[in-house]
Amino acid sequence: MHQKKGRRIIAFLAAPPAVGKSTLAAFLELLSQERMGLHPIQSIGLDGFHYHSNYLKSHTIRRNGKEVLMQSVKGCPETFDAHHFLAKLHELKHGDTLWPVYNRQKHDVGEDALRVTGDIILIEGNWLLLPDAPWNEAQRLADATLFLRADAKDLKGRLIARKMKGGATREAAVAFFDASDGLNVEHVLKESVAAEETWTMLADGSFQASSVKR
Repeated sequence: MHQKKGRRIIAFLAAPPAVGKSTLAAFLELLSQERMGLHPIQSIGLDGFHYHSNYLKSHTIRRNGKEVLMQSVKGCPETFDAHHFLAKLHELKHGDTLWPVYNRQKHDVGEDALRVTGDIILIEGNWLLLPDAPWNEAQRLADATLFLRADAKDLKGRLIARKMKGGATREAAVAFFDASDGLNVEHVLKESVAAEETWTMLADGSFQASSVKR
């Protein structure tokens, strides 16, 4: 596609939480750099577009008929600045840009932390294929889309373990899954629009192409 169009290519890699999209994107980047005949890609993430921690701790959204702090449901679509993401995509269409990155040690966003210069950009994230605005506007700027599908039951243990690794007790990790992560998994799987290509994560963590639109 890059050879044919002769310009920067932007691809979306969308998946529910804990499928391993960040790891896969990094692997594909490394593979493109090491394999002869492949044009190098640069992988970047959507997580840098979380609202900053102080914003999440001071703003609420309505969830199940109640006002809740954004911080308590961090990771859902409303806790991302989708308009900022859309603006950065427009910048990428016209040249290089600086990209925000989520710091998992500080649990906050670092603005302009990564310079994006690649000819082929692979963007990974949960909400890239949502049907509502402005996510659907962002999809019109993508040249290719890939979706990673998985069984929701297989992701629960991964998500609880990830939260505990970040310092949460098991009780707190399970509560967060029930209130946030589990709902996000279902939201991504049920609401994402069809991608040009879909891969399914198998029980051993490997991926298999299950649907390709040409």
